[in-house]
Amino acid sequence: MRVLVAEPISDEAIEYMRKSGLQVDVKVGMSREELIQIVGDYEALIVRSQTKVDADVINAAKKLKIIGRAGVGVDNIDISTATQHGIVVVNAPGGNTISTAEHAIALMLAAARKIPQADRSVKEGKWERKKFMGIELRGKTAGVIGLGRVGFEVAKRCKALEMNVVAFDPYVSKERAEQIGVRLTDLDTLLSISDVITIHVPRTKETIGLIGREQFEKMKDGVIVINAARGGIVDENALYEAIANGKVFAAGIDVYEREPPDPDNPLLKLENVVTTPHIAASTREAQLNVGMIIAEDVVNLSKGLPVRNAVNLPSIEPAEFEYMMPFLTLAEKMGKIASTRLGGAIKKVKVTCSGKLAGKNTEFVTRALLKGLFDPILGSEINLVSAKPIAVERGITVEESKVESAEHYESLLEVVVESNGREMYLAGTCFGSEYRILKIDVYNVNFVPRGHYVISLHEDKPGVIGRVGTLFGKNNINIAGMIVGRSGDKPGGIQLMLLLVDDPPNEEVLNEMVKLDGIIDATYVEL
Repeated sequence: MRVLVAEPISDEAIEYMRKSGLQVDVKVGMSREELIQIVGDYEALIVRSQTKVDADVINAAKKLKIIGRAGVGVDNIDISTATQHGIVVVNAPGGNTISTAEHAIALMLAAARKIPQADRSVKEGKWERKKFMGIELRGKTAGVIGLGRVGFEVAKRCKALEMNVVAFDPYVSKERAEQIGVRLTDLDTLLSISDVITIHVPRTKETIGLIGREQFEKMKDGVIVINAARGGIVDENALYEAIANGKVFAAGIDVYEREPPDPDNPLLKLENVVTTPHIAASTREAQLNVGMIIAEDVVNLSKGLPVRNAVNLPSIEPAEFEYMMPFLTLAEKMGKIASTRLGGAIKKVKVTCSGKLAGKNTEFVTRALLKGLFDPILGSEINLVSAKPIAVERGITVEESKVESAEHYESLLEVVVESNGREMYLAGTCFGSEYRILKIDVYNVNFVPRGHYVISLHEDKPGVIGRVGTLFGKNNINIAGMIVGRSGDKPGGIQLMLLLVDDPPNEEVLNEMVKLDGIIDATYVEL
């Protein structure tokens, strides 16, 4: 088996593959044209984030059996085309978790004790002991925003430093946090009581600008802010102002909205900003880990053994793949709706596949549902392979069942999601390549979940829908479609409304909508 390594991975990973009998060619720095020209000679391709493995590359790779991404994100790989060609795509989830967590702690200590500034001063021939007065972390309160893999490890290390630790993560259970003695709280409380705030959430539409001027105003005077997650989560202008006016004692920054940052970025001019060039995951151990994870999967595949970190569906035959794909899309859309509507920490998920669908490998349907549930929280960091382990990490109970027949339909997918004592039921089916959601809770809806949707409950009385239309018109939001579901045949009671809109409404519009007479709630979801 010939392996093409197109981007740097650890020498140990390369040696491991060679000792396993594989022919490994390392060709780093190729142009796209060069890659397309030679990729047809290889059964395995290993890349990192720079190489774009698109449809043209895959179509040229006539022998390719596996694509390895030495890292987490697979945005640079056309997974759908790879799957259709029977090519396994694998990644390395969790390989750099500890490195990133340790770097966040390093930034925290460096910012608290002004270590880089003192180091520079001594090397300049000075001895300014009074100038570099720092603060102790012991006894202080650390606020961890995001208690996923990295945030969890950071919180553990903060506890080891004898800090009090609180965390904000609406999608993590109280039990998960209590495993390491961390108290969950809301974001505003965390901001107001924390001496150190460290951020560990992915960059998504919901987290861009999560920490801005309003949030800095709620913080303690003299707080330390750490961002080793993603640029854009912290508003850089607002951070600069907060440091300049003394609200923030110091900041540790590994990531920027634009990388590398503009030399004129005002944060780079501040003495009490400790910064590094996006190197939180750059340790020998992390690079060894991700390289070895990929190398082991490539070797396993060459021996006919299962791979551990596949992000697609390599075992499905083309005919079955064609039948299953709409159901995977349907399941993911259902998950997004449930996550958005319920909010909070998911406790339990039940998936029931009926009819022809029950005779297929429905594990992937469940994985797709979980992917949709986590998508609003984790964004591109979640995929089909990581969905189940993350569900286990978060203490989510997953039940799967099959029923041989489905009344009225060839196949039926039913889902129940439980969160914070609330349950949501969804049912749907597929007709060829078209997927449709048939029911949400007790409401019959029958729609294609694609586009921008506002989902709300309202009282079944005259004028409610008209007021919503007026509000959206006033805000220049065009309503492209509307579905109203009743729980029965008689008027009155509560109705479910789905509005398909051309442009997503902002939070202010949704808040105004909820204040309208008769409207009970309103949430936006992009499907």
